[in-house]
Formats: sequence, structure tokens, C-alpha cells
Amino acid sequence: MSARQMAKEQPESFEFNQKYAELAQARIAMYPEGKQASAIVPLLWFAQKQHNNWIPEAALRHIGDMLGMAYIRVLEVVTFYTMFNLSPVGKHFVQFCGTTPCWLNGADKIKQACKDVIGDENTITADGEFSWLEVECLGACVNAPMVQINDDYYEDLDEDNFKQLLTDLKSGKPTKIGTQIDRVNAAPCGGNTSLTEDSLFDGSMVGGYKAVLKQIEKAEADAAKAAALEAAKQAKEAEKAEKAKSEKPKKTTAKKTTSKKASSKKAKKEDK
Repeated sequence: MSARQMAKEQPESFEFNQKYAELAQARIAMYPEGKQASAIVPLLWFAQKQHNNWIPEAALRHIGDMLGMAYIRVLEVVTFYTMFNLSPVGKHFVQFCGTTPCWLNGADKIKQACKDVIGDENTITADGEFSWLEVECLGACVNAPMVQINDDYYEDLDEDNFKQLLTDLKSGKPTKIGTQIDRVNAAPCGGNTSLTEDSLFDGSMVGGYKAVLKQIEKAEADAAKAAALEAAKQAKEAEKAEKAKSEKPKKTTAKKTTSKKASSKKAKKEDK
């Protein structure tokens, strides 16, 4: 990311108005004594909201004084987060996403529309209505291509509906935030393809899961019992086989001993 610099032309002073001063004090009060610096990001956001969507250097000094922070520490924070604008922007600040998912879905046409309608990047239109900036992924990839305008996301754009969106914003007409096509949020186009059964949502299945759990528990118990019986059966058969194996040599030995005795008696009889 390139270095972020403060605007060359700066107002001489900055102070929170009553609304944002109250919000700032409420936010600071959320932190223990000595930890007020933790409120820096919300206070920078309040300053940007008050000052036409960008933060002047005087606001950094004002916030540093409120929080007891060195000015350089405030500068470090404000230049780290790209959500903070360090120079003037248009009334409608368009942040255009050109990363892979948006690009694959036609973001180049949205970028060209920005150039055609607004002008070059980081340039404010003569009437002060628009400026635009290409940014990294804004996290609405499933609805690509998309842009963020001030605080709102506009998704599933094409060249035509994006240009119409800019026209409506300029004329003050209400706009549809979010997806610009026939879908609900990020659901599949044309409607849901799963979890579509009414019984999942009408309450008819409430409590039914208990019966299902009991069936599962019974099946598991029956399976465990059957497995135990099978194991006992196999163990008994193995024991029987082992016993039979150990008894077989004894019988053979006894037979050999008997045969030997008979041969000995026969030999003595012949000697006589």
C-alpha cells in the first residue's frame, strides 16, 4: 500500500460540535482512567463524519489533546486505517472494488463508468457530488461486482444500473442499498435452493428434535448391545478353539505311551 499523506490545504482549526462532542465523551467514558487512548478510532470516525467525510490535521491535534496522546501517535493510527480519508472527497464517495471476484464479474465496466461519469480517480466533480477511489476487497464477493458509496454497499452491479445509481444519487432520489438484482441479500438468484420446506420455519418441528434424539440414542444403544454380544460370541469361540488345540497333543502323547508299553510287553514275551 502506498504512503498515505494529509491534504496540502488544511483548515486552521477543528472542534467537535455539540452532537459529536457528546458522543466522544460517552465513548471515552467507556474506558478506565489512563486508557482513554483506546477511544481513538471512534473519535477519528466522529471527526470524519462531522467534517464532510474527511479528517483534517487540526482534528488530529484536537483528538490528541482530548485523549492525552502525542500527535504523532494519532497520525500513526489515522494513516494506518484506509477507512479514514485524509483529503477532501465528494459528497458521494465511491469506493470501487477491482479485486479478483469483482474483476471476473465485470468490474472493469464499473471502473470505466466511474471514469466516464465522475472523472479521474481521486478527482472531485465540479459540483462536489462525486469522487471515486479503487480499493482492495470489500468482502461482498458473492454479490460481485460492487462498490461502497459512503457507508452503504451497492452490489450485483452492471454498467447500466451503476450509471443509473449515480444519476439517482445526484438528483437526490432514494436508492436501493445492497443487491441491485432480484435476490434477497446474498441468496441465490431466483430464490433459495435449499432449506425451502415450510415446516422448518412454521414451528411445527419445535420439540420434534427430542423424539429424533431418542431414536438416535436407542439405535446407538441397540448397536452397542449387538456389538457386545458379537464380541462375546467371538471370544467364546476363540476360547473353545484354543482349548481344543491345547488338548489334542495330550491325546497323541497318551496314545504313543500306550503303544510303547504294548511293544515292550511283546518284546519280553518273545525273549521268554
